[in-house]
Amino acid sequence: MTAAAYDEIAAWYDDWVGPVEDDPFFAQVETFLGEVAGQRLCDLGCGQGRVARYLADRGASVTGIDLSAKLLEIARRHEETDPRGITYLHADARSLDNVADSAFDGVICHLALMDIPDLPPTLRTVARILRPGGRFVFSILHPCYNTPLSGEIETPEGIQRTVARYFAEGYWRSDSRTGPPGKVGAYHRTLSAYVNTLTDAGLILERLSEVQATGDFAARRPVWAEAPAVLVARCRREAQ
Repeated sequence: MTAAAYDEIAAWYDDWVGPVEDDPFFAQVETFLGEVAGQRLCDLGCGQGRVARYLADRGASVTGIDLSAKLLEIARRHEETDPRGITYLHADARSLDNVADSAFDGVICHLALMDIPDLPPTLRTVARILRPGGRFVFSILHPCYNTPLSGEIETPEGIQRTVARYFAEGYWRSDSRTGPPGKVGAYHRTLSAYVNTLTDAGLILERLSEVQATGDFAARRPVWAEAPAVLVARCRREAQ
């Protein structure tokens, strides 16, 4: 996937993604973030700005960063229509040379880290732009249940998740997926790759949550009540 991939589906993505308040996975991200009022926050992989707007409405000073110029155009139109003081930067998460060291109290990356092809430089950048002791909260498609070859089968006990090629790290795309993994693909990594790369970057893993589908989401997609679709993590930059 390249920057142009999301540029080409920006309008579709804006319609598809919906408000973050309706996102069944964001509640756990918000819980891990804690109080945000008065905090300097970076929404990394901000897309069309739905998380950035939500955090700004709760009193945070927010900078949204994304590689897709088309998604940032949508985010900036929202800011022009209803100003919240959000700054949007067109930049590559793997370097962010235009962002100062220790610039943020927190970095959020909601369902975007698996869209970035190179994890080590990205996490080193996250650690660099966080103040010492600052928090990094991210969510990803659960790497154990969203692999390059995964799907569902009907059984006498109901729909069950199937998984294969877990150790085949790298880019993948599935014709059976209706969301971004079917449109532009994603990058698969093992769980140990995520944990070890966080540690190597100086980010201390504090908490994990595997979100179980409930309510309307479980009714629509009962398989995600049996296995977690998304993994949410809270980390801290090592204090200096």
